[in-house]
Amino acid sequence: MKRKSFVLSGMLSLLLAASPFVANAQGYPTKPIRMVVTFPPGGAPDILARLFADKAQLGQSVVVDNRPGAGGNIGADQVAKSPADGYTLVMGTVGTHSINGALYSKMPYDMVRDFVPVAHVASAPNLLVVNNDLPVKTVAELITYMKANPGKLSFGSPGVGTSVHVSGELFKSLTGTQMVHVPYKGRAFAIPDLVGGSIQVMFDNMPSALPMAKEGKIRALAQTTAKRSPAAPDVPTVAETVPGFEATTWFAVFAPAGTPRDVVQKVNAELQRVFKLPDVADKLKALGLEPWISTPDELSAYQAKEITKWAKVVKDSGARAD
Repeated sequence: MKRKSFVLSGMLSLLLAASPFVANAQGYPTKPIRMVVTFPPGGAPDILARLFADKAQLGQSVVVDNRPGAGGNIGADQVAKSPADGYTLVMGTVGTHSINGALYSKMPYDMVRDFVPVAHVASAPNLLVVNNDLPVKTVAELITYMKANPGKLSFGSPGVGTSVHVSGELFKSLTGTQMVHVPYKGRAFAIPDLVGGSIQVMFDNMPSALPMAKEGKIRALAQTTAKRSPAAPDVPTVAETVPGFEATTWFAVFAPAGTPRDVVQKVNAELQRVFKLPDVADKLKALGLEPWISTPDELSAYQAKEITKWAKVVKDSGARAD
């Protein structure tokens, strides 16, 4: 009996050692990790991904790979269809993982089923900014101008389905105003047109818009969260003029569905460590990003609430991506 037990134990050990799932979970990582950013360089998701890549201590490098297009769908879809081994991750956004499913009639991926949540990383207001030549200095003045000039103004975004886009749609819906949406391939393409006056309005992510507003290149009217960000305490919220208005942009890491739980936990632990470093937290707050590092389960619950919220906003606004 002892011999038979010994043989069975030995065979089980050999099978476990040969299992790619167990080997992957125990030895991960053994090669560089690719962090896909679904927008061009320079925006908040890119900043977050590069901060992690610079500070991560996983024994292998983290390589940032910008794959923009289709409101983030192109990059997110690549990750959804990548091997579930932890070597391809995505810096997801409120758009790619909670808004786009309601905006696009045909999605290349399922926002929930095709991914496993790893960690929520940070959130931020969007900043309502306008071209300096537009004769408005407050949200109330902007609403008055828009009602007197229906459809005359254009608002830009880094793509259909982004928080920048739906913030504008929510604004139109709650104020009963009209302006034309102009989607770009990324904020780097939209900002020059905002400064030059080809578009007049944008609800840009605060980390990218606030420095330009402080430099006087564009004018900041309001921020989109319910409360004022410590990074811009003198800038009022839209809700101070338009009750009920709230739009928070957020960023979170996801892996392909089926990624081993041990691998997810290891990446989560390193994200927790990096984004709780004092110098990283200080940098994020200075940019208008609020660090919030979650567990995988917390991200899953938060994502479910956000999907419900933005589906209603999209339906009420009538916005469509196709």
